[in-house]
Amino acid sequence: MKCTTRCSIVGIAALIAVAGSLAFAQSQPPQTPTGPKSRTPAVPSAQDAKDAAAQEMPQLPPGWTPEDMQAMQEAGTPGPMHAKLQEAVGTWKGQNKMWMAPGAEPMTSESVATITPMMDGKFTKCEWSGDMPGMGPFNGFGLYGYDNVGKKFQSTWIDNMGTGMMQGTGEMSSDGKTLTWNFEYNCPITNKPTTMREIDRVTGKDTRVMEMHGVDPKSGKEYKMMEITMTRTGGATRAVSAPTN
Repeated sequence: MKCTTRCSIVGIAALIAVAGSLAFAQSQPPQTPTGPKSRTPAVPSAQDAKDAAAQEMPQLPPGWTPEDMQAMQEAGTPGPMHAKLQEAVGTWKGQNKMWMAPGAEPMTSESVATITPMMDGKFTKCEWSGDMPGMGPFNGFGLYGYDNVGKKFQSTWIDNMGTGMMQGTGEMSSDGKTLTWNFEYNCPITNKPTTMREIDRVTGKDTRVMEMHGVDPKSGKEYKMMEITMTRTGGATRAVSAPTN
């Protein structure tokens, strides 16, 4: 990334911070001097007020408006969808079933997932460990968030079974109990881009089921690749309470 782009990002972040500080300061009631030496403060002139306002207001980039600054602040504020992600915070034990091909017998194993909040409740991260039948130890790492601007959940996943990053977007059901993801990655067998559909269902306060449906590289048809029944064993605490309305 070019230096100019980095400077612009830092500058915008600084403006947002200043704007937030000013909003807080302006919300405080005026302080009246107390004690033996207190006296009625002098009434500032119109010019004094104008000069003070000019010093307090940050310099906006050319063409920017206060509404633009407000949009930036709203884009960075956690909301109900971020709160839904944080409902998964904790340590989970997984009972896994994996199918290597359509119609194959499932292979079973166990796994552990630890989900923790990040960035003041804006994101969550998942660290997954277990054994992949016939392939050895498995370790995975995922980042999850909700983009206030794009109105979609977003995720990036990596693990020790490959060198690529799997990218996906998700949508929540109207009842808030099912999150459906659509991921894209490169298939090592076909050497072409392919997709995977993941369905995360809440079945109870401390129980969930995750299904993964992928494309069979030989037939080109989608089939159920994996199912993980998850039970929370501890750590169900949110670091930040995001607004729910």
